[in-house]
Amino acid sequence: MQYKKLSDDEIAIQVAEDISNNKVVGWFQGRSEFGPRALGHRSIFANPTWPEVKDYLNDKVKYREYWRPYAPIVLESDASEYFDIKSKSLCDPYMLMSYNVKVDNLPGIMHEDGSARIQTINRQQNEKVYKLLKCIKNKIGVSVLLNTSFNLGGEPIVESPKDATRTFVNSNIDVLVLENFYITKGDI
Repeated sequence: MQYKKLSDDEIAIQVAEDISNNKVVGWFQGRSEFGPRALGHRSIFANPTWPEVKDYLNDKVKYREYWRPYAPIVLESDASEYFDIKSKSLCDPYMLMSYNVKVDNLPGIMHEDGSARIQTINRQQNEKVYKLLKCIKNKIGVSVLLNTSFNLGGEPIVESPKDATRTFVNSNIDVLVLENFYITKGDI
């Protein structure tokens, strides 16, 4: 493996570049979430505009059923641009509600019925993911990421750096961000 330590801004810029090139990123930051959803601390991020992303993740990374949907994480300030949200008060930081998708360029996160179970994020909730979404918007034109739990099929969500590294090495995840360490497989 190859690694380098980067600042929060450098991580956001590098990961946005990777995602714009359809790389899959394991993201491990801070304390883990509690509950049934990946909310940006133990996540796998991918490009939601990549038409084949669902098939790739199902076949090569998550090893799960094709019909299970993937969810988006989006900047709270931009959510109504992409999703049919009537009011900012309806924004959902916990990925509990589904909304109709208003644009056609997000096939990776759109359910069969044209909806998505979204998570909105602002700077106060998660500054690192907020910065990443800002950089993503500059790279791919939308402030949206495909966000799924950082685990492989049949395994629990990663809890420790050791879990994250093992999952990274034993999967087709291209990049691991472990706090401020940017890790690639190199010559594994």
